[in-house]
Amino acid sequence: MGRRRVSNNGILQGSFFMDGDTACAEGAICAGCRFFGGYPITPATEIAERMARRLPQVGGTYIQMEDEIASISAVLGASWAGTRAMTATSGPGFSLMMENLGLGIITETPCVLVNVQRGGPSTGMPTLVGQGDMMQARWGSHGPYETIALSPGSPQELFDLTIRAFNLAEKYRTPVLVMTDEAVGHMTERVVIPPLEEIEYYARRKPQVPPNGYLPYRPDPDGVPPMACAGEGYRIHVTGLTHNEKGYPDTVSVETQQKLVERLIRKIRANQDDIIELREDQVEEADVVVVAYGISARTAARPVRMAREMGLKVGLLKLVTVWPFAEERIRELAPKVEGFVVPEINMGQIAQEVERCAGGQAQTILVPHAGGGLHHPNDVLEAIKRVTSPQSTSAETSP
Repeated sequence: MGRRRVSNNGILQGSFFMDGDTACAEGAICAGCRFFGGYPITPATEIAERMARRLPQVGGTYIQMEDEIASISAVLGASWAGTRAMTATSGPGFSLMMENLGLGIITETPCVLVNVQRGGPSTGMPTLVGQGDMMQARWGSHGPYETIALSPGSPQELFDLTIRAFNLAEKYRTPVLVMTDEAVGHMTERVVIPPLEEIEYYARRKPQVPPNGYLPYRPDPDGVPPMACAGEGYRIHVTGLTHNEKGYPDTVSVETQQKLVERLIRKIRANQDDIIELREDQVEEADVVVVAYGISARTAARPVRMAREMGLKVGLLKLVTVWPFAEERIRELAPKVEGFVVPEINMGQIAQEVERCAGGQAQTILVPHAGGGLHHPNDVLEAIKRVTSPQSTSAETSP
């Protein structure tokens, strides 16, 4: 496992060789997660297995539920009981969790849902990589809402972004998705776990008024309501129905719906500068920008280097935060570049967002992959070279 130290409270510290799923679990523990409700599913099972062993060592609770629907239900309940909580799943289980993801959003329940994506659709390729759930992450539940989704490209990032996911969940009172994939989840690399005092911890915002003056859904100026939990002496009412600031559905009306939904959306959109994280490599002077996320951003690094060795001006824009989408940055770049190249392990999802935001000012070339493996560098390189070709057209798909 490498150089290691375990503190008195059971938290790991040091340098380790571990796979991404294990790093995710350790990141959750460092972030203060003390409840995991889950159901085994390849390739996310290792997260559950690690949490089953580790949570009792740090005073936490692991429960294996009867299915994925019950798993996320238990996570929402644990969060309302005052505990940082998470679950982990993959494609079919992610689909089953969609209804209660919406419940978590409308009840403003902070929690983390990790999706280790695999090849689909349906049962698909349980042991092999995919990135086909990215649009489902944004639109999988019903009704209008905003969501936060992060996409790690290495075990270290999976550790780091799991911590960030918990902090964002608490800061904005919402479920946060970690959209990793089988390649990252099963990849073993060096992971550095810093001392606990060096890890950012965003504490849950508590009401500053007495119980008789508390309204569980009355927001602070940033749109996020302080959260009192069960057993803290405050009256709370949790329902998936459209509700007023008391949490009651007894005044349901068009006006109540408008006020609630607008606030749920605004608290994310108004704070995009804080939420969205990007990593850029030579983007400012580029004629072609490769836009990628997760494992595809990592595999895109080589064809970008190959293109530069050929004298092409190519930049790499890595979407660490996929949702909310980095619309402003794409719109800013579109008139300055000849085109965007988007490799992803699906048949075209985030490429559609890039094309939409480019607004016809630059080409968008998708490099699709149906799943089960990673892009060959030459496929991405050929798409880069085609951007400057007069035969290229917007939204053209690389073979």
